[in-house]
Amino acid sequence: MSQSLAAAGTATVPMAELTLAGDLSRPSRLTVPDLLAWPQHEADVSFECATSGIQHHRFTGPLLHDVLSAAEPGFDPARRKDRLRFLIAVTGVDGHHALLSWAEIDPDFGRASVLLAVTIDDTPLDRAGPQLVLPQDRCGARHISGINAIHVDGSYRAWT
Repeated sequence: MSQSLAAAGTATVPMAELTLAGDLSRPSRLTVPDLLAWPQHEADVSFECATSGIQHHRFTGPLLHDVLSAAEPGFDPARRKDRLRFLIAVTGVDGHHALLSWAEIDPDFGRASVLLAVTIDDTPLDRAGPQLVLPQDRCGARHISGINAIHVDGSYRAWT
């Protein structure tokens, strides 16, 4: 076996990374080890999947709200309702995507405990990337594996 093939066989898989972008004062790139710096929360979740029945998993990770708040979204903090126009688009490496509103995750409004999971069933997700977990969802359609991008958009305006 050539040295290059031998090296390729033993090469480590690169660390998964997600990009925080959009209407943020502090856009960034984060890995699962970076997400471990935030307070960790646990969620036991049951998803009712159309193709494989009910699945039970335990996830741990920081709250999406905490991570995005640290990136300083561009809403006016003096205007409480200004947050209500912000949308959050989450995309996975497989192209799966979901849309949430800031109001869903904000403690003053919906207060949904949406996680950026760094483990599933005690298995670290360092190489696969974090997962979007919405424990309140009955089915797992908004569950995103291998998140590679989160885009915060505050340009939405009411129709006139």
